[in-house]
Amino acid sequence: MSPLADVTFDTLGGIVVARVEGEVDMSNARELGAAITASIPSEARALVLDLAGVGYVDSAGIHVFFELREHLTRRGQEIRVALAADSPVATALEYAGVQRTLGAAATVREAIEELED
Repeated sequence: MSPLADVTFDTLGGIVVARVEGEVDMSNARELGAAITASIPSEARALVLDLAGVGYVDSAGIHVFFELREHLTRRGQEIRVALAADSPVATALEYAGVQRTLGAAATVREAIEELED
């Protein structure tokens, strides 16, 4: 993966949290998506994609987020995006429909609570 982005993982109660930091663009989006997909076991209930540390995302990154949703839906798993409204990428993701389509919360904790309801 390009050094523009980094991803770390935690599992909390069967929910995988992928914390992405940096920039997500055409140089690293495909590898980022593959790394996240490979880190979600089939027994996981859901994925929370924490984008609080992302400062830039282009259309390739947005495409990967939708691909993650499709992959998880086929497996019977859910996805949520954790992203504060004042994030540098919030407006771009809103225009692209990411938050509406994937489900969004302002924090990881809120996203997990939504998934547990």
